[in-house]
Amino acid sequence: MEDPLRITADVAIPLREIVLRASRSSGPGGQHANVTASRVEASFDVGASETLSAEQRARVAGRCGPVVRAVAQDARSQARNRELALERLRERLGRALAVRRPRHPTRPSRAAREERLAVKHRRARRKAERRRPDAGD
Repeated sequence: MEDPLRITADVAIPLREIVLRASRSSGPGGQHANVTASRVEASFDVGASETLSAEQRARVAGRCGPVVRAVAQDARSQARNRELALERLRERLGRALAVRRPRHPTRPSRAAREERLAVKHRRARRKAERRRPDAGD
């Protein structure tokens, strides 16, 4: 059970840093007579993580908050919901850890500017032709 949760190619979080809680589900598996605790919530405390670097902790905390949570109550079995919750936590952490490329502002080309103006002139001419003629014409 000590397999780490692989987030990216170079980041793997040990399962001891993830808290799993089971509770009664409101969906499948939570409404029958022999009620089971099939809902699973996976929590990861970003600030207490020894695996992530300071930069990674700051990035995740800035995008997801100090505690990242994922809940699963889709399946009847607690084991399947545990898998789903860990998968959702992995996806959420993967998106938060992704380094976004800086955006470089671009300018429209000369041809694009000329085409935009040509379209504006055509539209203006079409609308002018729809107008009622003046009394002097």
